[in-house]
Amino acid sequence: MLSAAPRLIVATRNAHKTAEIRSMLGGRFEVVDATAFPEFPEIEETGTTFLENARLKAEGISRLIDGWVLSDDSGLEVDALGGAPGVWSSSYGGEEGNNEKNNARLMTEMAGKTERGGRFVCTMVLAKDGKERANFSGAVEGDIIDEPRGSEGFGYDPLFIPTGYDRTFSELGDAVKNTLSHRSRALSQITAWLDINF
Repeated sequence: MLSAAPRLIVATRNAHKTAEIRSMLGGRFEVVDATAFPEFPEIEETGTTFLENARLKAEGISRLIDGWVLSDDSGLEVDALGGAPGVWSSSYGGEEGNNEKNNARLMTEMAGKTERGGRFVCTMVLAKDGKERANFSGAVEGDIIDEPRGSEGFGYDPLFIPTGYDRTFSELGDAVKNTLSHRSRALSQITAWLDINF
């Protein structure tokens, strides 16, 4: 009789992030997120770095439930904007999680700028019993374009062309994006660590 896949709890209510992580893990784990646990409180992201925020979420949730908890904090850093929106990527447009407003503000801030480089950054923390057990980071470099292109993906994907490509993440689609994204690069390190330590 085959044993059930081990459970990994993702400390997010962002369905897009959960879907990406579940897809990239390829069925090796039963991936559930905080929506399965409505009693979980919202963990306030008071950190000033991706690592600090990921640690707050992973450790906070892992104090409430047995097992492994994975937390991700990620965002877009734009060179011409001094690294903004950075840790405030999800609320850059003034409303948490509003992709349209976030992209609109980014286009406004980048109007007329010749330096277009930036990167998506992701930091992941694994925690158990309220303590961080490991952390890993991934990044993907690229350029910011003037107008959104493509219909897939989420967040800033329609405005970001990864280095070496001529299409945005939204145009490339999940099959390509999940092989080179910041999240996939962090997650590949996490899964290698889990293979040894889980």
